[in-house]
Amino acid sequence: MNALHIDWQPDKTLALPVYQQITDYFQRAIASGDWPMGAKIPSQRKLAAQFGVNRSTLITALDELVAVGLITSTPGSGMTVSGNHWSSLLAEHVNWAQYVQAGQFKPNGHAIQKINQFETNDVIRLSTGEPAPDQFPRALFQKAFDHLGQQLTSLNYTEPAGILALRQQIARHLAKVGIHTSADNILITSGSLQALQLVSMSLFPKDATIYTEAPTYVKSLHVFQSAHTHLAGVPMDNQGMAYWQLTPPAKDRHAIMYTIPTFNNPTGIVMSAERRQQVLAYAQDHRIPILEDAAYQDVWFDQQPPQPLKALDETGNVIYFGSISKSLAPGLRIGWTVATKPVIDRLTDVRMQTDYGASSLSQLVLAEILADPEYDTYQAHFRDVLSRKAEAAQSILHRYWDDFATWDAPQGGFYLWVRLDDRINIQKLFDLATAQNVLFNPGSIYDFQPNQYIRLSFSYESTERFEQGIRILTNLIKENF
Repeated sequence: MNALHIDWQPDKTLALPVYQQITDYFQRAIASGDWPMGAKIPSQRKLAAQFGVNRSTLITALDELVAVGLITSTPGSGMTVSGNHWSSLLAEHVNWAQYVQAGQFKPNGHAIQKINQFETNDVIRLSTGEPAPDQFPRALFQKAFDHLGQQLTSLNYTEPAGILALRQQIARHLAKVGIHTSADNILITSGSLQALQLVSMSLFPKDATIYTEAPTYVKSLHVFQSAHTHLAGVPMDNQGMAYWQLTPPAKDRHAIMYTIPTFNNPTGIVMSAERRQQVLAYAQDHRIPILEDAAYQDVWFDQQPPQPLKALDETGNVIYFGSISKSLAPGLRIGWTVATKPVIDRLTDVRMQTDYGASSLSQLVLAEILADPEYDTYQAHFRDVLSRKAEAAQSILHRYWDDFATWDAPQGGFYLWVRLDDRINIQKLFDLATAQNVLFNPGSIYDFQPNQYIRLSFSYESTERFEQGIRILTNLIKENF
């Protein structure tokens, strides 16, 4: 269907805000039937020029229209009319935008929303922090399903803290990295992100200060901000968090430390064994609880990383988050929290108020897989493949980017943290790349200030697709910067 022809302009002499005039115009055109469902809407650039407004004003209006279901924005395809007469009437009588904007959770930034929407199979995903589909251990899962099929009698709600058999297997798994705990000290969650949300809702006092590495995992930043906390970025060196650079909280203020000591996301830095002891001692001296995010604990290449902070914790100061998302299958949506019994009891009570537990089927399957001796064989093969993909990705970057980029060789994890020359505008490159169906993550989304870094994932795409994406980015950089 051809794009709609628009010859209307807002009246800037009116008291009604321009973005609201644009929203009202769209609603009238759709309600009257002049704009049929499926009609293609001109691009943001053309609309901004036609209306004589800047992009931010236009985006405010379009976001409201998307929120009420009148238009749909699809990456790579543009915007189309999706509403009808009834949804238009609803939009005229209920201002959903005020509700959308009033919620507790802070919205993702534009770049993050675009990344989330754009991660499809049609795009070269140099952004995706997931195992490659071809590394899926089909035989392990088939064996688990076959065994479960003979025993399964129901899929009812599980125990509040999660299926006991799974918690016991996780305790056994954690003992391999020096964490000696019991099933009573483990809570099963729907991924480690839910664990962060539960901790934020249950344990964070309002206006608490959260010390995080800078840069750090972008999702944790938004969870913490939505909990009405104050974020304080702490710089890193090549051994991890430079803890001595943080300002201790006043005696009447609460503070929490959040760290990804093993293969920090996005930098890949591994906190040294000595630094781990120092950070733990500092936190204990200042009575600062530690949240240890260990999503990449098992994703090492040649040398196993130092023991987790939780393994060194003798006072119950550390809450440990683990996940199967990076080392097996993110779609299982299984994570776990290890903490003292009172903390686990509190988190369990809150999670029972929000849902009734992670998928019982996923928990049963994972318990079977962790109990299978072949799981360790799979893990070794998984790490070997990932290590070779990391080497190949660096070889490709050396071939194309040595003149304008630097990075450190990763020892594990999924990512290359790449610094580009100052002459390259990262945001512009991001927009140009998405137009060419190539997606990477700008470094600024992980940090407290703009930077010249990008995060490239070598885990998801094949080496051939990785090189194809780098070639496209190279051409964009040479043509535009």
